[in-house]
Amino acid sequence: MRILSLLVISFGLPFYFGYGNPLPFIDSSYTLWDNTWLSVFPIMFIGLALGWKYERLGGYLSAGAVFVGLIIGIIAEGEIPVHMLVPLAIGVVFIFLGARKRAIA
Repeated sequence: MRILSLLVISFGLPFYFGYGNPLPFIDSSYTLWDNTWLSVFPIMFIGLALGWKYERLGGYLSAGAVFVGLIIGIIAEGEIPVHMLVPLAIGVVFIFLGARKRAIA
């Protein structure tokens, strides 16, 4: 999972910073769809990075942020960004790994 989260971070960061205004603040010239994902991406990246050491925390941050983004995306645009299912799945696996690690200890 660490390798997958690193791949998502290394692949996603250039797109995030290349968007134009990568700050997670609401910009009136962007659509609700764009503003939602510009707010979700930093939380998702932080969650994926935290998942390396703190699986449950990282999983909840990344999966929760992506899940909220998917719900708002479905409401606003009526479509599901399929590529965001990958970080969602990584976040869910981090949650399960953290829960398993805690149950063993």
